[in-house]
Amino acid sequence: MSMGKRLSAESLGAFWLVLGGCGSAVLAAKFGGDGNPLGIGFLGVALAFGLTVVTGAYAFGHISGAHFNPAVSVGLWAGGRFPTRDLVPYIIAQVAGGLLAGFILLQIASGATGFAIDGSQAGAFASNGYGALSPGGYSVAAAFLCEVVLTAVFLIVIMGSTHGKAPAGFAPLAIGLSLTLIHLISIPVTNTSVNPARSTAVAFFAGSGAVSQLWLFWVAPLLGGAIGGLIYKWIGSDR
Repeated sequence: MSMGKRLSAESLGAFWLVLGGCGSAVLAAKFGGDGNPLGIGFLGVALAFGLTVVTGAYAFGHISGAHFNPAVSVGLWAGGRFPTRDLVPYIIAQVAGGLLAGFILLQIASGATGFAIDGSQAGAFASNGYGALSPGGYSVAAAFLCEVVLTAVFLIVIMGSTHGKAPAGFAPLAIGLSLTLIHLISIPVTNTSVNPARSTAVAFFAGSGAVSQLWLFWVAPLLGGAIGGLIYKWIGSDR
């Protein structure tokens, strides 16, 4: 497959992940106000992120490998499954697709009467944060540890489910369900990133607070991805 088609698939996949996952958080999580039974809440948002990965992986996995996430690309590279020459182009494509989705989501959300983004609030426009911008008020150290560990586990699941000896055809389900579980664990802590492209896609529309904390949602997931890739490279080896 040509590099152009692979990068286009990565952009589309990241676009779908942000539009589906962050879109559910912005548009549907509290639909009708707090306590309204029509709002999908934490569980619905977690499921939405998982579903974007399941559907995106089945749609684009045979084209680009369906990374949709710089931390996944770095983890696969660290695990020996992704070439160095493709790393930066993939990351650029992922971030570009995510930013486009964030922009379109803003246009849709702005069509509702009274819509406004309060950048001082935790989770504004589905952004990630720590301290005052953490949904549960978690510290920077707790947020960093959470993102590193969960991203590492995510990479282990990805590499294990796509191993040549794993049951064929089920990898997208395992990966999507693991991302759903990751969200159920960490939405209260950081609003769940494990994906720098997802965090970047909404931070620039959420205000200066989210942008100032964006460093954590690049450093921690990339570090966690590399750790997970190295762990599976060792544990999954036949030697």
